[in-house]
Amino acid sequence: MSMKKIFTALFLTLVGYFMFWPVPIKPESWDAPEAPGYTGPHAPNKRLAGLRLITLNDEKGPEHVALGKDGKLYASVASGKILRMNTDGAMLEVFTHTGGRVLGFDFDSDSNLIAADAMLGILSITPKGTIKILVNHINGDPIRYPNSVVVASNGMIYITDSSGRFAPSDWGGTFEASMLDIVEQSATGRVLEYHPRLNKTRIIAKGLSFANGITLSDDEQSLFVNETGRYRVWKIAVSADNLDISQGSPLANIVLDNLPGYPDNLMRGDEGRIWLGFAKPRNAIIDFMADKPLLRKIVLRFPRALWPMPKTYSHVMAFTEEGKIAVDLQDPAGTYPETTSVTETDDRLYIQSLHANNLGWLAKRTILAP
Repeated sequence: MSMKKIFTALFLTLVGYFMFWPVPIKPESWDAPEAPGYTGPHAPNKRLAGLRLITLNDEKGPEHVALGKDGKLYASVASGKILRMNTDGAMLEVFTHTGGRVLGFDFDSDSNLIAADAMLGILSITPKGTIKILVNHINGDPIRYPNSVVVASNGMIYITDSSGRFAPSDWGGTFEASMLDIVEQSATGRVLEYHPRLNKTRIIAKGLSFANGITLSDDEQSLFVNETGRYRVWKIAVSADNLDISQGSPLANIVLDNLPGYPDNLMRGDEGRIWLGFAKPRNAIIDFMADKPLLRKIVLRFPRALWPMPKTYSHVMAFTEEGKIAVDLQDPAGTYPETTSVTETDDRLYIQSLHANNLGWLAKRTILAP
């Protein structure tokens, strides 16, 4: 065979591979808004640089941190453990190990820790560490990607189910599943309500591109929900029922749109603040491919080292219920990786992270001085 024929055969093989090799996604087109960059209230700053660190021993990924009613800090980490410690990091211990990966959690009125475990479902964990699965299906349909949870004062539990397509337990973990869902853009994320006394679950809203962080409004009549895949935050009435947000409704409104990064967790702070973290900043190539589904399939066939991954950039912010940016903290060097949100206590701001091997914090008085 001549060299020309060999090269032609190789070329056709490569074309066939990049055009037709099976990939797990069925990408859909969407219109990504032009990225605003770091301007206005998000103008670059270094207020998040110089974090003080609390060692987690051999654990990493304090993706969610909350203050328990016992005055202790609780942190869910990548190993599936939930750690417990004093607020200064002393007396670090393993509170419990679910065997999955807890992402978000909250506490109910009985001090049970209500956890969204991406592998197992919604869990109730007693103060002694005993674990019970509350719910992992709705009407026979699995809650495939339980991500965040918030408990109302009346005991109702609100949940984000990030993806109806990609369960972390089936796709090699939370990162793989989230990446596939966001690249696909089929918008199968949901907001759910679980009634613990009746053991019933219902869909509040659907049609979100990777539903992520969730928290309640001050009057508990609305939910704030991060839509990670489309760079925005929604305010959705708790009274909504099976609402498809793509259809438009007065029960669901966008509070923050066209954000400079991928919004992750949401946490209530003091003085009406709602804290939000950005796991990664926007990427121009990813936005360029938004309305090019075929191109996204082709790129997914490349070795991962050639994928257009967002750079490392540490960024958290706080906003009001009206959508006004109140605080913006950044470290352009990305020293503390994948900042998912902030846990605010009386004197500290604890910075949550997907992959850090320690827990970062700042003295509150140096950041939020009157």
